[in-house]
Amino acid sequence: MDFSWTDEQLAFRDEVRRFAEAELNGDVRENDAAGFFSWDKWKACASFGILGLNVPKEYGGQGKDILTTILAMEALGYGCRENGLPFALNSQMWSVQPAILKFGTEEQKARYLPPLCRGEVIGSFGITELDTGSDSYAMKTRADKVDGGYVLNGRKTYITSAPIGDLAVVFAVTDETEGRWGISGFVVEEGTEGFKRSEVREKMGLRSAHMGDLIFEDCFVSDGQRLGAEGAGVSMFTAAMESERSYIFASQVGRMERQLEEAVAYAREREAFGQAVGKFQGVSNRIVEMKLRLETARLLMYKVAWLEHTEQPLLMEASLAKLHLSRCFVDSSLDAICVHGARGYVSEFEVERDLRDGVGGLLYSGTSEIQQVIIARLMGL
Repeated sequence: MDFSWTDEQLAFRDEVRRFAEAELNGDVRENDAAGFFSWDKWKACASFGILGLNVPKEYGGQGKDILTTILAMEALGYGCRENGLPFALNSQMWSVQPAILKFGTEEQKARYLPPLCRGEVIGSFGITELDTGSDSYAMKTRADKVDGGYVLNGRKTYITSAPIGDLAVVFAVTDETEGRWGISGFVVEEGTEGFKRSEVREKMGLRSAHMGDLIFEDCFVSDGQRLGAEGAGVSMFTAAMESERSYIFASQVGRMERQLEEAVAYAREREAFGQAVGKFQGVSNRIVEMKLRLETARLLMYKVAWLEHTEQPLLMEASLAKLHLSRCFVDSSLDAICVHGARGYVSEFEVERDLRDGVGGLLYSGTSEIQQVIIARLMGL
């Protein structure tokens, strides 16, 4: 494995950092407190090219390779002080867009990918249901075949960008006798009769990324809105989730680097008992652990991207990365609070927000426990 970067890649990373620092850090505290999603920041990211990084140029994207893409998303997390916006961007980039790109017809790709890349529409990925979180294939949403298409009935819940999304990639049972092989995918557009979206759900963190439900009541979708072959839902979901769990934490790796820099700077400046607090082993040990987590998380993420870049299997490494990176961000966020003391606990200094934002990572894109199950099974246990 060669993780050295070209001058062009490093220059692009620096360009992304400068963009994020200059354009994405206004009203962060206020937006978090209000649970406000900024369309202006979303469109700024789209105009810069963030949403189209991993999409071929013929469909309106930048055509970047996977290693350059995750380096850019890491840089975005470093430069952007909030986690909600990068999370929403990553969610669309690693689930909605890959599903359409890999399984859509040429007509579907030409119709949906360019406006997604331009930020004109927002996509959501509808698989989770109230009683089928980790047990995704036990979903109750149905798509009954009728003349010219399907009628969808059901509800998807805890879906990122659902309340504000313009289209949704949705999974439903088309043949209950086939089990997981009887699930199909569909693209459903806003304005389709029988398709509703819930209000925004309040949550602990990532408040500037909206979450809600997708509701289908006798919702007719044409055959042309089916994504892939009938029954291909499991393959589509597996491919999208493998991509999402591999890279959705790229921006949080960047955030961990900024956390570490700020913790080191504070530990050098803050004095107690006549010396900088960083001289106390209890403080310096926490900072060392933050450095260790950053480096191991970054290397594991790069390895996953390298495996994809070289067209090698990556299911094991993707699950390991998701499990490890989600834990690292939570643990380092807690250490950052402790290094800053009371200043880390109160909201005005914007340290505690990372911990609130980080906890969700233990749950979304497959819980930590599910990743452990996947890893154990791949090891033959």
